[in-house]
Amino acid sequence: MRTAALGALLAAGAVLWFRRHYLVATVRGRSMEPTYREGDQLLVRRAARPRAGQVVVVRAPDPPLAYEPDGPLTPEEANAPEIEPPPADRLLVKRAVAVAGDPVPRDDFPALRDTAEPVVPPGSLVVLGDNPSVSWDSREYGFVRPTDYVGVVLRRLTG
Repeated sequence: MRTAALGALLAAGAVLWFRRHYLVATVRGRSMEPTYREGDQLLVRRAARPRAGQVVVVRAPDPPLAYEPDGPLTPEEANAPEIEPPPADRLLVKRAVAVAGDPVPRDDFPALRDTAEPVVPPGSLVVLGDNPSVSWDSREYGFVRPTDYVGVVLRRLTG
């Protein structure tokens, strides 16, 4: 009987440890195609320090930030499809294109054009979907704040 109780306790501890350090996320939508498709399940390591080029999971900004252009829209901005932001409690799968200390990529990210920072602030990220034509990302809401960063995708589990 003690062995069974000890086994159950160890199993519960292992589950708690896994949940604290890892997350399984399911891809919804087309923003990461062709890398990941709708329904793919991804193993995510929580709080792993990301590098530029890695796929990350972040929380949708709350409230979603809107980019208001100061001047006329570029042809790309004027012809871009209207992309609806997800609810604030949703997780987003995106590619980190700039991490803390990297130069701010102003040219391709309208929401960052007027930022005062010369480099990405500590703990922050700039993210982009692999399928930018249908992705809601740092082009619209700017930096991912440290409190909205969840983790790094390690691998696809299913899909």
